[in-house]
Amino acid sequence: MTTQPHPIDTAAQTADTAARALADTAPALRAKALVAVADALTAHADELTALGMEETGLAEARLRGELKRTAVQLRLFAETVVDGAYLDVRIDRADPDFALGPRPDVRSGNEPIGPVLNFAAGNFPFAFSVAGGDTAAALAAGNPVIVKAHPGHPRLAARTAELAADALEGAGLPAGTLQLIEGVDEGVAMLKHPSIKAASFTGSLRGGRFLADIAAARPAPIPFYGELGSVNPVFATHAAIAARGPEFAAGLAASVGGSAGQLCTKPGLVFLPADHGLDEAIAAAAAIEEHRMLDPRIADHYQHGRDAILSAAGVRLVAPGSVRIDDDGQGWVTPTIAAVSLADFGPHPDALLSECFGPITILVESPAGTDYAELVETLFEGELTVAIHRADGDDVADLVRVAARRAGRILFDGWPTGVAVTPAMQHGGPSPATTLGGTSVGTAAIARFVRAVAYQNAPDDALPAALRDANPWNVPQRIAPAGESTTWGDGIG
Repeated sequence: MTTQPHPIDTAAQTADTAARALADTAPALRAKALVAVADALTAHADELTALGMEETGLAEARLRGELKRTAVQLRLFAETVVDGAYLDVRIDRADPDFALGPRPDVRSGNEPIGPVLNFAAGNFPFAFSVAGGDTAAALAAGNPVIVKAHPGHPRLAARTAELAADALEGAGLPAGTLQLIEGVDEGVAMLKHPSIKAASFTGSLRGGRFLADIAAARPAPIPFYGELGSVNPVFATHAAIAARGPEFAAGLAASVGGSAGQLCTKPGLVFLPADHGLDEAIAAAAAIEEHRMLDPRIADHYQHGRDAILSAAGVRLVAPGSVRIDDDGQGWVTPTIAAVSLADFGPHPDALLSECFGPITILVESPAGTDYAELVETLFEGELTVAIHRADGDDVADLVRVAARRAGRILFDGWPTGVAVTPAMQHGGPSPATTLGGTSVGTAAIARFVRAVAYQNAPDDALPAALRDANPWNVPQRIAPAGESTTWGDGIG
């Protein structure tokens, strides 16, 4: 009797085989393959957008913008691969006269970590899904990727994976460079598979911690990069509200209501002066058409979270918003803006500090003289963002310093929704915002999927291409030649 291999084992073995070939691919080939994926997605934008609208309820403009962002992100990683700085090549040539004794030839650089499992997100069906940032970063580093599809858009995931895999292989990368699996049990089984060397996730705190524990409990634990959510507090000074109150109200409503508030960077708490006088402006700006939520499960969680917030003592409504469940169980919502005094917020912060995924935010009305820096220090552990609205003459230096210890991105006079795809972007923060830090947007995201390896006294033909004297990949090499002064520590103490 012949036993057929389990599909998970087959996919894992295929990825493992691909990993060996990918590790030796030249940067130019990997870059070409990433651009090919971007071109394929762009060429099928109409088809993919229609699928996304049907399965997620997100607006056409939002999905087209997200698809464009995904293509831009892939091309940005292609440029990063060719540049080669991410390899961090260091060459210390042998030196018999080294200050600490004869020094061997030591060379180090970053190498692909191995097959990566990416759990696709539900709220970003392009940018954080099959061909999104985590996949792009892992591929750029030279790793095969297995994507666990999100159940909220299975047909879109399958079609995107088909287009991307064909583009990668058509550009010359090995079969199995990108694969797709479906199902919760399948995702867990793949996470436990010894061939998987790293995993990424964008989703809920509960789901992320469950998977992170599995990754940590493996016989050989692996890094698990989870983006788990954030309240994204906003702080506004009295002078800022006085100078641009109407603009503040409009920006707040747009940030909370956009995509039905189903964004990891949605501002959940807004600290502002008690005498802000913006109730009418905020209510008017929040009066928008209802928007469908991603799926019935999210709508149910949002409804319960919203009810818990509105039932807390001292909470009042500024913009009542609405929740409607249709005959198919789908949720339709408009933004809810609540308010509570800082005095009433204090006795039960836990009920109001938890992320409520959907179009709701809480204004925390604070008396004059409130020390925002102290609030950040005492209330928040780890956030994706902290936003500060100020005016000329406001001293926010202490707030900025404390915020930098609690969040990955500090922004001024703006709103955290909308994450620019740039080399300098940091999308990640201290736990619980993310599990291991790092960023899932921007070129630094590639660092999560490489590991450093040093070679000592290796013959040139045994070295990876990036470490050889001839430098066939033409990547940056930091070289410490023999005889270089190394007396920087002399005289200390």
